[in-house]
Amino acid sequence: MRSVRNRVAVSRVLTVVAVVVIIVLASVGFLLLTPKSTTPSVTSTSSSLSGFGPTNSSVLVDDLAGYLGTPDALDPATAVVEPDNWIFNSVFQYLTSFVGPNSTEGVVTPALAQSYTIQNGQTYTFNIRSGVTFSNGDPVTAAVVWFSFVRNLYMNQGIVALNYFYLTDNMTASTITGLSLPWGLLNAVQSATGLPTTTNYKLAENVLNDMLSNFNPNNATQQKIMSYADQAYVVTGPMTFTINLMEPYSAPAFLSNIAQWWAAILDPLYIDAHGGVQANAPNSYFNLNGGPGTGPYYVASIGTGFSTFVLKANPTYWGLQATNIPPVLQPAHIPVIVINYGLSTNQKQEAFATNEAQISYVDFPVLGQAWNAYRYKQYATFDQIFDNFGAGPNTAYFSMNPGRYPTSNNDFRLAVVHAINYTQILYETYNFNGTLYAQNYLGPLSQPWGKYYNPDNLPLYSFDIPLAINYMNQAGQQEDFSLTLPNGTVIGDTSAPTLAPVQLVLVAPITTLEQTFATIVQSDLDQIGLSVAVQSVTASEELTYTNAQSTPVMLYGGWGPDFPDPVLQQMDELLTPEIPIVSLMNDTQATQLLNSLTFETNQTKYIQGIAQLYNITYNYAPFIWLPNYDNYALVQPYVHGMDYSPYTTPFGVYWYNTLYYGPIGGS
Repeated sequence: MRSVRNRVAVSRVLTVVAVVVIIVLASVGFLLLTPKSTTPSVTSTSSSLSGFGPTNSSVLVDDLAGYLGTPDALDPATAVVEPDNWIFNSVFQYLTSFVGPNSTEGVVTPALAQSYTIQNGQTYTFNIRSGVTFSNGDPVTAAVVWFSFVRNLYMNQGIVALNYFYLTDNMTASTITGLSLPWGLLNAVQSATGLPTTTNYKLAENVLNDMLSNFNPNNATQQKIMSYADQAYVVTGPMTFTINLMEPYSAPAFLSNIAQWWAAILDPLYIDAHGGVQANAPNSYFNLNGGPGTGPYYVASIGTGFSTFVLKANPTYWGLQATNIPPVLQPAHIPVIVINYGLSTNQKQEAFATNEAQISYVDFPVLGQAWNAYRYKQYATFDQIFDNFGAGPNTAYFSMNPGRYPTSNNDFRLAVVHAINYTQILYETYNFNGTLYAQNYLGPLSQPWGKYYNPDNLPLYSFDIPLAINYMNQAGQQEDFSLTLPNGTVIGDTSAPTLAPVQLVLVAPITTLEQTFATIVQSDLDQIGLSVAVQSVTASEELTYTNAQSTPVMLYGGWGPDFPDPVLQQMDELLTPEIPIVSLMNDTQATQLLNSLTFETNQTKYIQGIAQLYNITYNYAPFIWLPNYDNYALVQPYVHGMDYSPYTTPFGVYWYNTLYYGPIGGS
């Protein structure tokens, strides 16, 4: 689950965990994580491109990943921010993998699982691929998968637990025990050891710390723990692993959930040799240095401050010997990938324009400048370098804080949402050469959610100044303030003081796009007498917004799902005060509906419930909905094989191993 600061991601868990401090530890110079064999056996498919091609056919430079920020950790169990995903998606693998296309149904394929079966929407049995090894040669078995799932959750770092709440992690039990545990694990330990671990939680912690830090699948006691049937994660055979959910749940959603970094399969031998596993604690060595994965690349070097990563093709990659595997699992075509983080817009624009970078990104308002600077127009049109993936299932908005004056007043919020010229915002921000690359919508879901989007076809909030004035007049009378319209008319309680300017807060640096949003909103609200003061804050200041009183009355932000669950991944965050920097909406009926819908398997009832939530939100009016933009990349025209999925990050995700060089216009 992640928030979307339009083009800069701020993960939801930055509000509840302090792992952001890892960033400052990342002055690691250049580190090597080289497999046993150091001579890549994979070569580039492009040796001679007519006219225009890469300066080095063995290297691809990607400057896009950095628009989301800088990585914060190299351990998938600790990672928080989306830029990490470009590394994880290449080095580590999961039981399942996204394969695209842009589908809200969650398109996944078996990955480290050769196949799987589902019983009653609750029990998932995975047959692990044979012959899979980590880049250092250590094998992958069902026991290794068990270790990875348990360890990633048990450490209680990053966003792992948040993505398993009520699925395999009983949040209520975790609160009691002080441990982040898959359900049933303490019973498994007690059954295998005879120790009272279901009541003595410190003892349980000591036992699990010892087991996971000295993991030995051949140990009889550990085997009994892993094979205990009545728990979330079960080893049912040497190459068979079962997940038992707490409730029946959407299969597309769950299979998509475990196709992401918090479900990475990791090497227990490497981990135990480099710090082991402790409850509620990170592994500092893994965070800074990374570790071996099963993926088509390994991390060859890391720049100071996580500024640059060099990935090289994994010469021991299991996929080199495999047949009939999907593209996202195939060996690398391009041997070396260079990922640059933290570049300025000008640096990215120049590198792409001069063919130093093969993949890049610039914010929409400067897209024209990037095209004007491009030096190879004789070889490619704009459409040939502009790879448009379409809109993802995201939302962007200015939120209004119902826990603080004056946005605590419902009529005040209704006045604001009807005073905004949404069409002007759309055309002034996402219009390029006469084409719109965004669309207006009515939240809390956007159009890519398909059948779940706005089931009752409620109209978008109208741009209606007289209606907005009427609402604001009522708000002023209720809250004892007055406002003066541009024509001199005083509304509200005419005997009361003038309402002070309200703050509209954005996180610095404010982009051209964000400034345009703020300027239009500022001007529109002036038409109903409301003065708005735009203010920037640092990302660290935003992290102090932990409750209604500390959160500004109006705040720029957004949200998008990690996997296709409209209730658990989108509406729950937007319609409850769980994450103050996302939303502070606090409506009892909405909360009850959300709780009842999470595991609702009847689609008719599910959609009816979403329709009810839409109506509640529409009248509550906690957000000014901003356009849902198309995700896109600048890609050199000789780069092919871009396989894209809209999940995991605000941008979506693509795979380096599917990319290859070829003639312009080829496929």
